[in-house]
Amino acid sequence: MSDSSELTTFTGWAATAAGAPLERYSYDPGPLGNDEVEVAVEYCGVCHSDQSLIDNDWGISHYPFIPGHEVVGRIVRLGDQVRGLEMGQRVGIGWYKGSCMHCTSCIEGSHNLCRTVQPTIIGSNGGFADRIRSHWAWALPIPAGLDPAMAGPLFCAGSTVFNPLMEFGIKPTDRVGVVGIGGLGHLALRFLNAWGCEVTAFTSSLSKQDEAKRLGAHKVVASTDTNALNAIAGTLDFLLVTANANLDWSAMLATLRGKGRLHFVGVVPDAIPMHVFELIPQQKTMSASPVGSPANTATMLEFCARHQIVPQVEMFPMSRINEAIDHLRSGKARYRVVLDASQ
Repeated sequence: MSDSSELTTFTGWAATAAGAPLERYSYDPGPLGNDEVEVAVEYCGVCHSDQSLIDNDWGISHYPFIPGHEVVGRIVRLGDQVRGLEMGQRVGIGWYKGSCMHCTSCIEGSHNLCRTVQPTIIGSNGGFADRIRSHWAWALPIPAGLDPAMAGPLFCAGSTVFNPLMEFGIKPTDRVGVVGIGGLGHLALRFLNAWGCEVTAFTSSLSKQDEAKRLGAHKVVASTDTNALNAIAGTLDFLLVTANANLDWSAMLATLRGKGRLHFVGVVPDAIPMHVFELIPQQKTMSASPVGSPANTATMLEFCARHQIVPQVEMFPMSRINEAIDHLRSGKARYRVVLDASQ
């Protein structure tokens, strides 16, 4: 199914070499798949993962490619087998844009754990462009009342920190810590506060204390202060690590009560030195998770609309994309960067 909006080439901003400025780039997307939607991009967030792939920090980048995986836009074309979506509908696309739909994980609803899940910007072109395509199951409608200009980061950062709340049954009476008050952590504070939890923010800079409380923390602890960590030993039910930094993980684990969980969504640089005996006596757990499934992400979007939760963003015209990426690289972003494709 197509209309007058059909394009034979998509144009965007591509990384052409590690660390190089993005350049204008066009490509032929080929025929629209029967199970695909084509989306005209309105907004796209700029994530640290985009920067990592632009700079080839992970050693897996293949150039040229168009980054961008926090996409919001309107459907302009529908494949013949698309279900539940309409022309002109506003949707979002995140870190993944397709999965096999027939493996055990997909059938169980854990599409994000599919072994052949398709990342939006690894081996493919993303949303720093005029158009993007995805499997219809990964193009999620934006609920009414949710500002589309703010919604893009919810599809990566938001989904990543909301997913553990669903997967591990976090209760409103739980005491939950959030390590790192950045692009992921600031959303985690807002989610957990609205969830009803007692929220403790861990930050390496106590200059963020007032900011953390404004975002939803009830308490703030210096993540590098041994005495402060010892003072809250055995008090937390769940500790969500959003930071990409090396910390004293034994001290962090000690803040958990019996059956507590230390959970990672931030990619810490080094291996975590931990003896199993630190887990066994109090039946503690260490785990990690990726971005959420389409179902969990859709639940997050409804939760955000109901509680009026949006990320704190800084807007840039897409025409100033390299300036936006440099702003992110500098560590000055508070807390997410979003590109406006109309400018």
